[in-house]
Amino acid sequence: MSADEALGLAGKVALITGGGAGIGRAVAELFASVGMNVAIAEIDPDRLRVAAAALPDALAIEADVREEGDVDRVMAAIRDRFGHLDVLVNNVGDFLGIHKRFEDTTPDDWESLYRINLHHIFLVTRAALPLIRASGAGGSIVNLSTIEAFRGIPNFAVYAAFKTAITGFTKSLAVEIGRDGIRVNAIGPETTDTEQVVADSRVPPENRDHLRHWFPIGRFGRPNDSAGAALFLASDRLSGWVSGSTILVDGGALAAGAWMRMPDGQRFTHLPIIAADGYTPRPGT
Repeated sequence: MSADEALGLAGKVALITGGGAGIGRAVAELFASVGMNVAIAEIDPDRLRVAAAALPDALAIEADVREEGDVDRVMAAIRDRFGHLDVLVNNVGDFLGIHKRFEDTTPDDWESLYRINLHHIFLVTRAALPLIRASGAGGSIVNLSTIEAFRGIPNFAVYAAFKTAITGFTKSLAVEIGRDGIRVNAIGPETTDTEQVVADSRVPPENRDHLRHWFPIGRFGRPNDSAGAALFLASDRLSGWVSGSTILVDGGALAAGAWMRMPDGQRFTHLPIIAADGYTPRPGT
């Protein structure tokens, strides 16, 4: 038996929202590489075009999954081409550049963050469930959250609130539809170097040596890190009794808390040893 056969995913149908770039694109490519039939919903036409060229067998659909009509159109396209759905990856999410004190945020900010981080998960999941049940073989729903759902993050309170809500939704839905054999889990990535959050190249030159000290596994995340977790959760053979859980893809950051390695690589400190991180713009840049 080959490694791909051992996964039991060949021929399965997966939908990845926001599959045109970043983690979503990595998930789509990894799923396709093990023989899955992949559908991508992507709002950005240029990203969709590039992804479709890289994955010529994929069903590529330009859609805004915050809009119910677009979601219905995506499901209709999957039904017409495949007849059912086995795996749903709700990947879309963004902090929309809203980086300010809570008291300075507005109801419009809250609504925008809600629609892209939680509302679309409700829309897509509700619309997908009949197609998942149509497979007759259970299924897997994977929600992309963030490490910030499990720790405080100042100046992003509303964003973190909606990401934290994904945990409650994931657990409760897992209990609700478990009798149908459908598993529901989440992935919580730490800072991942993507088009949305450019991490590595924004580290100030004077601090680049500190990268190996910031996380127990000394680097920022890569899209393939989360894609591997999604593959695990998609496979009934690997994770058939895993439901209602969140896999933290964080290089050990949450376990470390505030602890970082000191420059000697041996001792640890919980006091700041750097002047800037890899994703917050520095003054004057």
